Amino acid sequence: MRGMGNMQGMMKKMKKMQKEMEEAQTKLNESQFTGSANNDLVQVTLNGEKKVQAVTIKEEIVDPEDKEIIEDLVQLAMNDALDKVDQETERVMGKYTKGLGGLPGF
Repeated sequence: MRGMGNMQGMMKKMKKMQKEMEEAQTKLNESQFTGSANNDLVQVTLNGEKKVQAVTIKEEIVDPEDKEIIEDLVQLAMNDALDKVDQETERVMGKYTKGLGGLPGF
């Protein structure tokens, strides 16, 4: 009988840990991260889900009339590349995580 109490306690701790992990993941997904190159001439901002939120290119390195178009194209290309990384990761690693759906984080 004592084993059942330990099992229930462990399950309760696992549920609490899963909830904390979900909350932490939500917070991370909502965070923003900015990378830059050449003294901030180019900046890229991502969210925690690795989706490009903004691309900023200083006017001194491009024709000002082309600046917005270039920023948009860079953002689209980066998100496309990141999606491809996620797809390939799922394709390669999916066989290892299938069947683990009941475990926290999978």
